[in-house]
Amino acid sequence: MNKTTRPKVRIHNMATDEVIDREMDDQEFAAYEAELAANAAEQAELVAKQNAKAAILDRIGLTADELKTILG
Repeated sequence: MNKTTRPKVRIHNMATDEVIDREMDDQEFAAYEAELAANAAEQAELVAKQNAKAAILDRIGLTADELKTILG
């Protein structure tokens, strides 16, 4: 069974100009996946808030631009 390819990590030693590219280790990959999950949850929350605002504006019959004009 093939191992899933993981994102690469680039390490650049500025003193020697040596560049090492390697796959993430287990700890780095777990942190990477946790960050992806957190970003997806944050994006879903933003979309839900935008949809709720749009629903409210639709109920009162205003566009976002009209509301901005009213609120100054």
